[in-house]
This record gives sequence, structure tokens and C-alpha cells, in this order.
Amino acid sequence: CTLDSEVALRVGGDFFFDPQPGDSPVKLVLIAGGVGINPLFSILLHIADLQGYQEGKGNGYKMGTVKLYYSAKNTSELLFKKNILGLMNAFPGKITCRFHVTRQSSQICKELQPHTTGK
Repeated sequence: CTLDSEVALRVGGDFFFDPQPGDSPVKLVLIAGGVGINPLFSILLHIADLQGYQEGKGNGYKMGTVKLYYSAKNTSELLFKKNILGLMNAFPGKITCRFHVTRQSSQICKELQPHTTGK
């Protein structure tokens, strides 16, 4: 987003991301804290499936970019972190993630360091 951009924001409740073929690509920002990652991880997997389908078939929904911001107390509480890193590697430039930890007492592993902020 840039200054004066219009954004839609949804907090809690029932929500989903189900674009249809021919819909315009969107830039999606997902923000999660703790176990709140569960529904957003499902959306991320759905996006990866749509992207993989598009690459294999050459049609369907054309995905924009997806940025996931995910916070937890420490890296051990970041659920699905290996899966998320795998999706970022599988779809470079399309899917990105920034992890944030608030109470990390040990060294952050090398695999997560480039994607993690906090203490």
C-alpha cells in the first residue's frame, strides 16, 4: 500500500478468499498472531494451489502478491513456519512472510533469521 491507498480490513468472524477465474489479481496482506494463523494458513495454501493450477493449465485466477505478517512470543510458537518457508521458496516474489517475535530468549535459527524481527 501507499499513502492514500484504499484497503479493506476484516477482523475475526467468517472470512475466506475464493477468487474466480477472470477476477482481477489483488495484492493480499494477511496479518496473524499466535494460533490466529490457522485460517490464514488455509488461505495461503489455497493461494498456492491456485498459483500451481494456473502455472500447470495456463488459465484460471491470476494471483497477485501475498504478504503474510505473523507474530508470536517466540519462534517455537510460530505454527507452520517450515511450511510457510517452503511456500515462499516455491513461489518467490509471489508469497512473502515476515515473522515477528516478542519474547525470544534463545538464538533465532539461521533459516528464520532473514524473515524474523523482534527480541
